[in-house]
Amino acid sequence: MARPARPNGRGAERNPDRTRARILSAALKEFAANGFAGARVDAIARRAAINKRMLYHYFGDKEGLFRAVLRRKIAERQAWAESQSGDPAESLPFWFEASCKDRDWVRLLEWEALQVGERQVMDEPQRLAAMAGGLKRIRQWQARGQISNAFDARHVMLAMRSLTMFPVAFPQLTGLIMGRPVSDPGFQRERAAFLKRFAAAFRPAGGRRTKTDPAN
Repeated sequence: MARPARPNGRGAERNPDRTRARILSAALKEFAANGFAGARVDAIARRAAINKRMLYHYFGDKEGLFRAVLRRKIAERQAWAESQSGDPAESLPFWFEASCKDRDWVRLLEWEALQVGERQVMDEPQRLAAMAGGLKRIRQWQARGQISNAFDARHVMLAMRSLTMFPVAFPQLTGLIMGRPVSDPGFQRERAAFLKRFAAAFRPAGGRRTKTDPAN
């Protein structure tokens, strides 16, 4: 019986952009499943259907690959943020739905938290710049009266991340509280509706209403 052909990288040489994208997708899956420390370059190469030589050619080493995954995901999420309507009431359900669809990213962050703790994270300057962009949007909402300026923008951002990522990051606790899994479409619709209403808690007293506010 003939053995299946092994990846040899020839296709990768013909289409480097497609190969890079395939490697990054495979790496995200592996890092999300095992964390940076537990991820194996061999496994990533198998997932991407290439040989390790091509992986090292494009990304240098495992740390370079992890940095590339982070930068790709951060750029993707920045593009999502820029596509938003600018209404905080829409932002909360949007980011919850994004977390539900992008669980590998949430798992990767959980692994990083376990393995790094409070130490400096990889690619910290670029990630701080991305956070600064999010804080700028929150301060713009505050300047427009959509969010109370009595709140520190950093605490608002942390609260928004917690509200939208927690159910996906801790599905076991969510299941115990809600009696339904995070994957349940009914729960996801209910959570998105709750977040849209909850956004009113960030507005200043007597602040402007938006079209998404429930009637009194």
